[in-house]
Amino acid sequence: QVQLVESGGGLVQAGGSLRLSCAASGRTFSDYAMGWFRQAPGKEREFVAAITWGSGLSTYYADSVKGRFTISRDNAKNTLYLQMNSLKPEDTAVYYCAADNAGWGLRQPRNYDYWGQGTQVTISS
Repeated sequence: QVQLVESGGGLVQAGGSLRLSCAASGRTFSDYAMGWFRQAPGKEREFVAAITWGSGLSTYYADSVKGRFTISRDNAKNTLYLQMNSLKPEDTAVYYCAADNAGWGLRQPRNYDYWGQGTQVTISS
């Protein structure tokens, strides 16, 4: 089992920045690929970013956030991050972190094994 707890959400104006954190506990954090997803009201959960595990980390981004968001991980602190810059009103959603022990299909929510409870991000225009 892996427990995930997100933090760092809030209300910011368009053009601002936020950094989300996801603290992991339980099984070895470094053994899991990690992802960020978001869900806006009335919409399906969508992929935001993912990062692989082990050496030679690879990162993946949705086209809508590429160049604005950066995913990173600190295995010593068992923490996943999402730095979000140049925020737009359309980034408003509940953001979830997730852990995947298979390390493939990282853009698909169904491939993830564990989920956090989410943190609300609201961007005002």
